[in-house]
Amino acid sequence: MHAVVIGQDPYHGPGQAEGLAFSVADGVKHPPSLKNIFKEMGCSPQSGSLVEWARHGVLLLNTCLTVEDGKPASHAKKGWEALTDRLVALVAATASPCVYFLWGAHAQAKAPLIEATAARHGREVLILQANHPSPLSARRPPVPFLGCGHFQRARDWLVQRGVPGVF
Repeated sequence: MHAVVIGQDPYHGPGQAEGLAFSVADGVKHPPSLKNIFKEMGCSPQSGSLVEWARHGVLLLNTCLTVEDGKPASHAKKGWEALTDRLVALVAATASPCVYFLWGAHAQAKAPLIEATAARHGREVLILQANHPSPLSARRPPVPFLGCGHFQRARDWLVQRGVPGVF
């Protein structure tokens, strides 16, 4: 694994969540945050499924693994964070080199855990942080998602370390 994308929680509309952060099944209309991710990448694929990313070594993880219909962050601070923190720490202790995409406050809260764990285990990491790709925050300060250049920075960083073709 050479990249980890951390989101907030699954999409909260009927039939949207696919089990991977920011991913929707083939045939499901692309949610606005996924549209912004593709816009930042400079592409517009037909499918919103990110299963191929996972097959290429990208962990697509939400900080919470469930959500109430139509209520984002409704299951935050109800216990999922203990599990996802453990998973993030395990990845940070073993994966190197690895890029972490932390988009939004829920994801960015994982940065100290990643930094400390990676340092303790001598792992090489790149942590990229920006606002959540949601239209509500994608263009706002302090770090707008749109225009952040994360995908190019990650590609360049990984290629310099002999890991081509992740995205």
